[in-house]
Amino acid sequence: MLEERMSLTTANSRPLTAHPAGEAGGTPVARANRILIIDDEEANLRALTRILAREGFTELRSSSDPHLALPLFLEFQPDLVVLDLRMPGLDGFGVMGQLAPVIPHSTYLPVLVLSADSSLAAKQRALRMGAKDILTKPFDVTEVVLRIRNLLETRRLHLLLEEHNHLLEAKVVERTRELDDAQIEMLQRLAAAAEVRDDETGQHTQRVGEMTGRLARAMGWSEDESELIRRAAPLHDLGKIGVPDGVLMKAGKLTAEEFEIIKTHTTIGARILRGGRSELVQLAERIALGHHEKWDGSGYPNGLSGEAIPLEARLVSIVDVFDALAHDRPYRKGWPVAEVLARIAEQSGRHFDPRVVEVFLSQDWRGFAPPQGITNHSASSSAAA
Repeated sequence: MLEERMSLTTANSRPLTAHPAGEAGGTPVARANRILIIDDEEANLRALTRILAREGFTELRSSSDPHLALPLFLEFQPDLVVLDLRMPGLDGFGVMGQLAPVIPHSTYLPVLVLSADSSLAAKQRALRMGAKDILTKPFDVTEVVLRIRNLLETRRLHLLLEEHNHLLEAKVVERTRELDDAQIEMLQRLAAAAEVRDDETGQHTQRVGEMTGRLARAMGWSEDESELIRRAAPLHDLGKIGVPDGVLMKAGKLTAEEFEIIKTHTTIGARILRGGRSELVQLAERIALGHHEKWDGSGYPNGLSGEAIPLEARLVSIVDVFDALAHDRPYRKGWPVAEVLARIAEQSGRHFDPRVVEVFLSQDWRGFAPPQGITNHSASSSAAA
């Protein structure tokens, strides 16, 4: 009988001792390992359970019904499965077929096959189906315990490697975030540099970013999408870097030639941002190029109209005009908020997308404008330029 064979071998072999984790020459604490045993012979289950318990393995579950293997596996979450092959109703191959879908491919969870079938075909089939080791019955107790320890040690090392990989992935994510933050900071400083000549406070770009992000959320954009446009919108006037001071800061009405120069800030900004690999820079490029297009097609630089204008540019367009009109500029004083909103409503379907206007007017923007505005509509050289 198998029990007799096990008992005889154990009596003639040196007992194995479980060592605490971290001890020199030791193995992981046996009590931390969960072992599931599936064998249709109750005598085999009792004998193997007794031997493993004597060797320090206390987290043991077993069943003589192979149909219970899957539910027991899901409930117990073992570190090792000891499995018989020849069982009535559902053999070991069938059990391995059930377990395969619930064991992630990236996880090393060993199956040790114990079988009286020593044929090469059975061994090859078991290995193809996921068995990590095979022992033929009757087996030497010392050998089966050593095989179990080796398989569990391999699993422990694999789990350590997984943990290490997770830590590395976390560090990569953190480093990527740091690089993204550095990129965003550089872009923000670049945007501020473009505004410093006609916005000494440097707040215009920040306000446009914050307002556009809020407007995007009101339009139903996701948090991630809204955050992306919040960061990209401040770059809308990046091309002003290439506009001469005499034109950009002119206090009076622009000539036709000067206005043509002002208009080039859209293409200059898009050219600076062109070829960006990040979604942020690509979005900023579309905004820089399209934020002066108008719904009726009378805008610049390409005379786009309606839905042909990128939606992100339509959002920034209305925010940019609001902020430009509500705040003082070198060439004119800011308007009262009520008058700015009235102008935006008036331009619905002409300058602005009517749907964007509707959502924009449903929000309270007073916190983004000075407490009081001075009515002075006389000079509008580039209020929305």
